[in-house]
Amino acid sequence: MGNSVYAINKGINKSIEFKGLKAQYIWYLAGGVMGLLLLFAGLAIIGVNQYICVVLILPLGGVMVLKVYQLSNKYGEHGLMKEMARRSVPKLLKSKSRSVFYTGNQDAE
Repeated sequence: MGNSVYAINKGINKSIEFKGLKAQYIWYLAGGVMGLLLLFAGLAIIGVNQYICVVLILPLGGVMVLKVYQLSNKYGEHGLMKEMARRSVPKLLKSKSRSVFYTGNQDAE
């Protein structure tokens, strides 16, 4: 038959990646950029000199980009969500009565 004219997408079921950022970190970076844009606009509206705004926003943007890439490299695609879930699990549970664990006792609270 010969070669097919259709290209095969080898990236099926893979998470999106953009310039080394994986999955949700792209959205974190976009949210940070939007936040910095709003901060710049707010500072300009209240009358702060534009050069001061730029001198403030550029380092903040650089730090934000570095932190997002750092999180992406450290935790990977799902690691940050797993870490946040792990932190929300309590270290221990306290109970003043064992009656909750008895299957025959339906009245226990």
